[in-house]
Amino acid sequence: MTTQSEQLVLMRQPFKPNQIGKLVKGSKEQSQCPPAEKKNCNICGGWHHPKMAHLDYVGHAALTDRLLDVDPLWTWEPVAFQDGLPKFDATGGLWIKLTVCGVTRMGYGNAEPSQYKEVGSREKEVIGDALRNAAMRFGAALELWHKGDLHKEEPALKPAPQPESRLQPYDEAEFNAKSQVWLQKIMEGTLSLDAVIKGAKSQGRLLTEQQITILKEALV
Repeated sequence: MTTQSEQLVLMRQPFKPNQIGKLVKGSKEQSQCPPAEKKNCNICGGWHHPKMAHLDYVGHAALTDRLLDVDPLWTWEPVAFQDGLPKFDATGGLWIKLTVCGVTRMGYGNAEPSQYKEVGSREKEVIGDALRNAAMRFGAALELWHKGDLHKEEPALKPAPQPESRLQPYDEAEFNAKSQVWLQKIMEGTLSLDAVIKGAKSQGRLLTEQQITILKEALV
């Protein structure tokens, strides 16, 4: 039977390239340019200023698909209600609670107002933004929110990698001793969970059961 921790780990799985879209945003370079006629973009297929920036993002459908894969009974609710409806704040933003596998985390969404949007479309955009923000607290598309290399080069546990076929599996005593050290580094913030798994695999053959043990202990 799959445990709660094992299910939540699935939230951190990378999204496939076809699930990642391009969000058009104004850039410093674009703001310093004189007004220009909109052109068809060969990156996103839209029509906009040629100096606009493109950000990778996971859309509402792809995120919903991930949530359903992890927990078909996932739910969300607004933090506050007004007249029986979700209460938006003074700027039109919305705080929500997202519950996945029995764990609840908060998120916030907002969207730019526009006179060209259809009635209700901004509210739906805000909800989608809030869901992405809350899902990020579970690790969904975390690397897309980070502007740099999230797990670039981390200290410790970095011996030269060996071909997996040459590595010996960890015996029970060795694994128990080393896993306590690894978990301590995760708790201290010295190493991330991904760095520990990667480092452990470079030193020995990490069995599936051992990897699950590390994941469960780290997420408690």
